[in-house]
Parts: sequence; structure tokens; C-alpha cells
Amino acid sequence: MEQILSFISTHREMIYFIILAVFVGVEVIGHVPSVLHTPLMSGANAIHGVVVVGAIIVMLDTDASNYVSLTLGTVAVILGTLNVVGGFVVTDRMLDMFKKK
Repeated sequence: MEQILSFISTHREMIYFIILAVFVGVEVIGHVPSVLHTPLMSGANAIHGVVVVGAIIVMLDTDASNYVSLTLGTVAVILGTLNVVGGFVVTDRMLDMFKKK
């Protein structure tokens, strides 16, 4: 418990910043019209490619005996890749709706 309180007091500004970012994100996404929601979410999913690259970089610098970090990195790469592919699939399906037949 002492370590948690020490961490919170040391990183107070970072915690405030994350909380503020969550509230701003919820407000911004909440006020997006329904028509723009699908393109916005497909673009946001495509941006998760940064997560994939970051996880790969972290895994490259991790010691081979650190199984927890390697496991979390592998899960991050898999989920990030699924999110990127899903974003492109949704975008492709959305653009197909506007093609002339």
C-alpha cells in the first residue's frame, strides 16, 4: 500500500493528465454524429498500428528470461494487429457502400 501511495504522489501530474484525457476523449467521441462515427472509429483502429510497433520495440529490448513482458508484448502485438485489420475491413466495407453498381 505504501508503494502505491508513493507512486501516486510521485506521478500526480501524469495521473491528472490521463484522467483529463479520458474525460476529453469521452466528450469528443460522444458528440460525433452517427454518420461520422464509423469512419472515425475505423481511422482510430488503423492508428493502433503505433501500438504494434511500440510492442515490437519493447519486446526487442526485453531480456529473454522476462516471460511476463514477452507475453504482454505478444498479446499487444496480436490485439493491435487485429484492431488494425478490423479498422481497414470496416473502412473497406464502408467505402463499398458508396461505389456505383
